[in-house]
Amino acid sequence: MNRSFIAYLVASVLSIAVARGQVHADMRPAEQVFKNVQTLKGIPADEFMSTMGFFSASLGISCGDCHTAESGGDWAKYADDSDRKRRTRGMIAMVNLMNKNFFGGQRVLTCYTCHRGSTSPETTPDLTQFYATLKYREPDRLVNPFPGAPDAEQVIDKYIQAIGGPQKLAGLTSLAAKGTFQTFGNPKKYPLEIFAKAPAQRTVIVHQLAGGDSIDTYDGREAWVVAPALLTPLPLEERTGGEVDGAKLTAALTFPGQIKQLLRQWRVGPPAVVDDRDLTLVQGTMNGKFPVNLYFDDESALLSRTVAYADSPVGLAPMQVDYADYRDIAGVKVPFKLVVTWLDGRSIIQLTDVQINVPIDASRFARPGASLGANH
Repeated sequence: MNRSFIAYLVASVLSIAVARGQVHADMRPAEQVFKNVQTLKGIPADEFMSTMGFFSASLGISCGDCHTAESGGDWAKYADDSDRKRRTRGMIAMVNLMNKNFFGGQRVLTCYTCHRGSTSPETTPDLTQFYATLKYREPDRLVNPFPGAPDAEQVIDKYIQAIGGPQKLAGLTSLAAKGTFQTFGNPKKYPLEIFAKAPAQRTVIVHQLAGGDSIDTYDGREAWVVAPALLTPLPLEERTGGEVDGAKLTAALTFPGQIKQLLRQWRVGPPAVVDDRDLTLVQGTMNGKFPVNLYFDDESALLSRTVAYADSPVGLAPMQVDYADYRDIAGVKVPFKLVVTWLDGRSIIQLTDVQINVPIDASRFARPGASLGANH
């Protein structure tokens, strides 16, 4: 999935500063939106911020470790140069050159290849890594069908039956929910609302976050995020590329009856054990480039996890959503807890009230005007 709007909000906090007075990122390249962009020119603003998250995760540091100390309270200071920023530009050039000269231009090497969560790449093998209990490694490409695995359609049919059955799901046309939103490491919970209409419209609103409402919307075709000024210098940020695919995936999965039509190139991967639970990996793709990984619990047959990828110039940016606390609402099981994990953060959505097949005004999915301010 896409990065969720929560992921976007945090990524926005870590972004490079924009010229004061800028209202829309639109589809312009990053260097027209942010100051002092030298190496990563020509990419959309949301892809630029995914790249910042990729750097952060690969080196195991926060954005403040690369940007100047003064940037913490001043967006404009994010554009100032530092030794690590200059070093990063050289590393990008080095990795691009190696991929070009040794791998035919394919992106085989990335920051993560060497750093693995450390600012200094390790040069000596660590024996504990070889003999420790193996952890599940998320596949970032379409796998070969696993011998003896069930057909993908069989797994999905069991899920559809477990979540309410095809007839109930066919009658599911809208959802309105209330709950709380919590960021990793912060005990405070913020009020949250979700509005969704079939086949794939969805708006998520977090109230009182950093002085205003933060709104993430997919209107069935396009996606954008609105956030208060304390979280981002851009009151409205467009999503592009894989970010739009991720938004569509999340919105469409609110109405599981259409899951078979959502992806193509279906296949079942090898058995997966995650958090001591046996899961079945079912893969598909939305864009023909990167996989969408769906994990179904072997015991309940319910969807337990999704992992989707957005592209960036330096590597794929994964976003994971874990679904739990399924409750029956008029014959349809709805996950009341969603944990969203991305390259540099995690958030928890806990629903407290869910209503289905209720009227939802079209304005919930309408794009805000150009004069939109920080508070809504």
